[in-house]
Amino acid sequence: MDRTVPSGAALLLVFVYETETSRTPPECYEVIYAHRQDRLPKPLTRMTVDEVIAAQRTWSRHHGSSAAGAPQFIRKTLMGLKEELGLRGSQVFDANMQDRLAYHLLIRRGYHQFVNGEISRTEFGRRLSGEWASFPVLEDTRGAHRPVQRGQSYYAGDSLNNALVSPEKVEAVLDRVYAAANANAPTLVSRPQPEVKPERVTKSKRFWTWLLTGVGTPLAALGNLHPAAQIAIVALIAGFAVYAITSMPAVRRTLGLL
Repeated sequence: MDRTVPSGAALLLVFVYETETSRTPPECYEVIYAHRQDRLPKPLTRMTVDEVIAAQRTWSRHHGSSAAGAPQFIRKTLMGLKEELGLRGSQVFDANMQDRLAYHLLIRRGYHQFVNGEISRTEFGRRLSGEWASFPVLEDTRGAHRPVQRGQSYYAGDSLNNALVSPEKVEAVLDRVYAAANANAPTLVSRPQPEVKPERVTKSKRFWTWLLTGVGTPLAALGNLHPAAQIAIVALIAGFAVYAITSMPAVRRTLGLL
């Protein structure tokens, strides 16, 4: 498996390859439809992308389908991938190339959404069955040609394709894929917060400012006003000073209010 393919996707692709070709790596990479690869002029994995696309033009007539390689790319799919990904026709259609292209098909069908929990296992299964005809749908749905039941191919009714694996086995594999993809997910660890030592009341500038205001301002105002006015001013300023001082966290902590 190409090293750029993550573990969860690699697990799923190996299952796809075996289901589609009845072969395991490395033999699966050489397979064309109906296992007629022995009729090719050279092994599939030694052909270039353009050579495969050119040869596929007649495979449907001669072999029944143009499907090629472990992922069984049909000609239309391979041509689309070449254009979408900007492949050079001279690139070799080897095992690593097939892996990378097949992984791109998984992404198209919602691999990232599935492993991130954004779509259900059943929905991802439906999308996979639309890419690989050997996969069954996981619930009753509308297929490519008619309504299909759980366990049938999405393409049932075309006289060519049938599901080659049970829905239960697909579900089991998808559960393993999900677990593998999330096994190394980063865990958020909260950082310990540094302990903040409370400020001593007697060292607080705010404390001394309001204390001196509460005491000094009334004294400065006593000489020039009527006694009743003096009392009112003293009470008002003292009230503000007391409120300001007692609202300080350090003071409230000292008084047992926190």
